[in-house]
Amino acid sequence: MSIIKRPIVTEKMTSQAESYNRYAFVVDRKANKIEIKHAVSDMYDVDVESVRTMICIGKKRVRGTKSGMITGRTSTYKKAIVTLVEGDSIDFYSNI
Repeated sequence: MSIIKRPIVTEKMTSQAESYNRYAFVVDRKANKIEIKHAVSDMYDVDVESVRTMICIGKKRVRGTKSGMITGRTSTYKKAIVTLVEGDSIDFYSNI
C-alpha cells in the first residue's frame, strides 16, 4: 500500500514551499500523521517537523451535453501539509 499518492504542485503550494518550507501531498485516506511522516522522510530523505491533514470532500459537478444534463461527483481525497525542518527541501522537478 502506497501512502503518498502524488504531490500537489500549485501556485499557492509553491509559494508556501519558498516561504514556510511546507509541501502538500495527496495521501491514502486511511493513513495517519505518523505513517505520513515516515513515508515522506523515507521517500525524499528529509526531516519532517510537523504534519497537518484534512479530508477534501468531493463536489457535485453538472455538465450539459446534446442528450441532456449529466450530473457527477469528484472524488474525495485526503491532503497532508508537511512542514520540513529548516535547511531541508524537496525538489519535485529533478526527474524531468
